[in-house]
Amino acid sequence: MKNDDIFNESKLYMPGGVNSPVRAFKDVPMNPPVIKSGKGAYLYDEDGNKYIDFVCSWGPMMLGHCDTDVVKAIRDTCEKAISFGANTKLELELAKYICTTVDNVEMLRMVNSGTEATMSAVRLARGYTGRDKIIKFAGCYHGHFDDFLVEAGSGVMTEGIPGSVGVPESSVKNTLVAQYNDISSVEDIFRQQGSEIAAVIVEPVAGNMGVIPGDEKFLKSLRKLCDEYGSLLIFDEVMSGFRVAYKGAQSIYKIKPDLTTMAKIIGGGLPCGAYGGRKDIMEKLSPVGPVYQAGTMSGNPIVMAAGLTTLKKLHSSPQYYTQIEKLGQKLVDGVRKIARDKDVPVVVNRCGAMFSLFFTKDSKVRNYSDAKKCDTGIFAKYFTHMIKKGIYIAPSQFEAVFLSVKHTEEDIDRFLEAFDSFKI
Repeated sequence: MKNDDIFNESKLYMPGGVNSPVRAFKDVPMNPPVIKSGKGAYLYDEDGNKYIDFVCSWGPMMLGHCDTDVVKAIRDTCEKAISFGANTKLELELAKYICTTVDNVEMLRMVNSGTEATMSAVRLARGYTGRDKIIKFAGCYHGHFDDFLVEAGSGVMTEGIPGSVGVPESSVKNTLVAQYNDISSVEDIFRQQGSEIAAVIVEPVAGNMGVIPGDEKFLKSLRKLCDEYGSLLIFDEVMSGFRVAYKGAQSIYKIKPDLTTMAKIIGGGLPCGAYGGRKDIMEKLSPVGPVYQAGTMSGNPIVMAAGLTTLKKLHSSPQYYTQIEKLGQKLVDGVRKIARDKDVPVVVNRCGAMFSLFFTKDSKVRNYSDAKKCDTGIFAKYFTHMIKKGIYIAPSQFEAVFLSVKHTEEDIDRFLEAFDSFKI
C-alpha cells in the first residue's frame, strides 16, 4: 500500500487517521508520509522516499534510529522478559544510574510517558505542600492532563484551541497562568495567592511553542520566589533532559529544582517517563507516604534495558554533545545567513540539540505572545518545500527541530541547500 492509501484507510479506524493529532499534517497542504523504517539519521516511507530526519520521534532518538547497542539490549531482554508488573533488577539499575549521574535527583519513580510524569509530579507537590494551586506558563505544554490544558503550546496551539472540550472548569480552576520569561507576571501572582501555590512548573527550555530558552535571570528568580513562598519548583525536562546537556537544562543554568520530570530519551525510543527530586519529597509517595500513584507497566524491563543502554552511551561519550553543538551552530548560522541574503523574515532560537525557525518580522521570540505572531502561512510553504527536498521536519511552526548523534555535516549541508532554494 502507498502512503495515501494507508492514511486514508486509517481514517476509518482512528480519529483523523492518527494516534496523536500533529501527525495528521492538518495545517500543511499535504497528507503525511507513512514511515516504514528508520536507520541512523534517515527515514524511509511506504512510497520508498528517503528523508533526513530532524524530528527524531519528537526528541527521543538522540542516538538515531535503531542504534545497534539499543536494539541488542531490547532483543536480549525480550527473549526472557516482556512484562511482569513486578520488581526487576533492570528498573533498579536505570533508577540508580539516573540518580548517580544526574544532579538534583535523589530518588525517582518510573512511569510510562511525559504526561504521566508531569501530572504525577504536580500531585506530589500538592500532597507535599498541602496546597492546591500551581503556576504554569502560557505556551508551555506539559502533556494532556486536564490541569495543564490552559494556554498550552504544541498541538493545542497549532489547532488554535485555547484549552480542550472535555476539560471541566473545575479541573483548571487551580491552574494560574503566567508569561514565560516575564518574572513580573509571576511575582504578581505570588503576591496575590502565594500561600496557596503548591508549585511552579516550567520548561527551562520551552519546546512546544517552538524552541524558546528561558532567560537565566527569569529561571533563577523562579527559584527565589518558590523559596520565599514555600512552593516547589518543578523543571519539566521531558524534552530538554539529556538533550541540551546530559544533565539537562538545569545544569546549564546551574539551578536546583525540587522535582524534575523526564521522558523521551530515558526510554531509548520506547514509552517511558520518570519524575524525581529531593528524597524528603519523593518519600511522600505511596507506599511510603500518602500520595498515591501507580502504573502496571511502569519499569517495564524492555524499556528499562533500552533506556539504560542509551543513557550509558550518552554519559560515557561527552564528545556526542560537542559534535551536536558544532552541527547545531553550523545549521543556525547557515539559516540566518541565507535568510539575510534573501530578505526572509526569520528568527532562529537554539539550545543544544534543539532549534526552531520562526517566520516573523520581530527581532526576538521570547514567549507565547511572540510565537503567536509568526506567519504560519509561510511556514506551511516552507514545510512543504523542505519535505519534498527530503528534509523531514515537524509539520508545525510551534514544534522543535532535533539533532541526533547520527547527523553529519553533509546532512546539515543538505538542510541548508534545501532552505536556500525556498521561495516565499
